[in-house]
Amino acid sequence: MIRLFLVDDHAVLRHGLRALFQQEDGLEVVGEAEDGEQLLARLSTTPCDVVLLDLHMPGLDGLATTQRLHAEYPDVRVLILSMADGERAIGQVLAAGAHGYVLKNAGHDEIVMAVRAVAAGRRFLCSELGLAMLEKLLAVIPEPVVKISGGLSAREQEILQLVAEGLTTAQIAEKLYTSPRTVETHRQNIMEKTGAKNTAALIKTAASQGWLT
Repeated sequence: MIRLFLVDDHAVLRHGLRALFQQEDGLEVVGEAEDGEQLLARLSTTPCDVVLLDLHMPGLDGLATTQRLHAEYPDVRVLILSMADGERAIGQVLAAGAHGYVLKNAGHDEIVMAVRAVAAGRRFLCSELGLAMLEKLLAVIPEPVVKISGGLSAREQEILQLVAEGLTTAQIAEKLYTSPRTVETHRQNIMEKTGAKNTAALIKTAASQGWLT
């Protein structure tokens, strides 16, 4: 049986979570508190396995409470349940000792999954946050440069082909799911690499070299 302690300054939310967990086998809500100070005062007489903890609360907030729990109750697993989705806040609380982070707008199934995961000793980050962070990471990773025809990268070769097919910058951007400015930057790089003075000369060079399909 996983023993849960709910900590949130909104009583309605706590009652909703209690009702949710009462429907789940193997989960039991053993206590509630409206801030970190109440939680810490009751833990000595109310053992639990997982603390489901809001991040922003009056008094002792989620970050400070997590730090205290990590120091005073190292065996208690901490799962943050919050509306805050900023990377800085998430990073701080995880560094302070939290074992998982899930948004309050996550589905009931995912919240229950998060509780079971941290109780089992695993880390947990809800899918919405994970995907958002992955997208930001991918956005800053430079595109691999694969040199092919004429020293052009794969993306430059792709744009060259579309230019030869008569597509405008806007049409190319739409087709490649990128911005017109990015397409123009690639076109300028292509012109510099090939030494072409204009689009007509570029296409002529590309055709004569067999770079076009």
